[in-house]
Amino acid sequence: MKLKYFVLLMFTGLLNLNAQDYYFPEVNANWAQKSPQSFKINETQLKNAVDFAKANEYSGSRDLRIAILKGFEKEPFHQILGPTRKRGGPAGMILKNGYVVAQWGDTKRVDMTFSVTKSFLSTMAGLAEDVGLLSNTNDMVGNYIWDDTFKGAHNSKITWEHLLQQNSAWSGELWGGKDWADRPPSEGDIDDWKFAAPKEPGTVMEYNDVRVNVLAYSLTQLWRKPMPMVLKDKIMDKIGASSTWRWYGYDHAWTEIDGLQMKSVTGGGHSGAGIFINTEDLARFGLLFLNDGKWKNEQLISSSWIKKATTPSTPNSNYGYMWWLNKKGDRHWDGLSENIYYAAGFGGNFIVIDKEHDLVVVTRWLEPNKIGEFMTKVNAAFK
Repeated sequence: MKLKYFVLLMFTGLLNLNAQDYYFPEVNANWAQKSPQSFKINETQLKNAVDFAKANEYSGSRDLRIAILKGFEKEPFHQILGPTRKRGGPAGMILKNGYVVAQWGDTKRVDMTFSVTKSFLSTMAGLAEDVGLLSNTNDMVGNYIWDDTFKGAHNSKITWEHLLQQNSAWSGELWGGKDWADRPPSEGDIDDWKFAAPKEPGTVMEYNDVRVNVLAYSLTQLWRKPMPMVLKDKIMDKIGASSTWRWYGYDHAWTEIDGLQMKSVTGGGHSGAGIFINTEDLARFGLLFLNDGKWKNEQLISSSWIKKATTPSTPNSNYGYMWWLNKKGDRHWDGLSENIYYAAGFGGNFIVIDKEHDLVVVTRWLEPNKIGEFMTKVNAAFK
């Protein structure tokens, strides 16, 4: 019996000795690099992937105000309501076990990140659940928010999960944005969209920034403080992010809580605003998720939340709690692991988490329809 126990201890010890610890960059320090060969990564194949990213820049204008107005020109009443910024060129980082094995472009330049913001917003809900502000994502949001946002026969049925999975079908207007006018169908009369009965919550995913901004507003009410403050205190400062990132709302999106005026932020840059951030800070955020919510020895976001956030929703197998999932479906990257998940934003901004390869990939201003091909090239370097 003692011999078996001794053998078990030896085996466990060997496993621990062979376990690869992640590297976490310090605050304001140069990010440690390692050669691809040190991880048995094919350097030629990895360079091919990087060259592909640099050669396939997003085709829209570098003046993002112009790109936004052009990209959403079919929407009635669409206009710029928050800050925008001219962007830089392609940039990115590839991390293996936390170490930089490839990078390109200006990784310290702050740029808009559009719907990558949604994955940060989702994390604010996760933090609320972790600290007990939110009991369960299946709770009705109207039980937490006292005003009229979730009143009525339809909106009263909406849960936090519905908002997080973008299948709430919330009906109404927020900050001048009308739910029915956001990304309307390409066919049909405007009255068909305007007067159509809202779908049952939880049944159909509809990518809709007005409803995402309803989630941001609701979380601001729940936390009783602006979301950038929560993100800074709970996540960004603790992962050693720079002081350069910002999270904006629309110019007029003010709400009063406890006698204080607070800006309600957006979950994207569809009409301007959202998170403006550099590539290295995005990579730090990705590394936190690669390590199941733990930075060094501190658990910042629970692994149970990350599991929920990366579980497919019923109406869309490729979408969780504002993270895209590489499951079988319309957005599946053929030949790549179904356990990959990622944040994605307008103009080709991506944070990709590949747990099987201990990999974080951040790429910016890549032509969006090239991301699957790019990740296939990255994956080839590991074969």
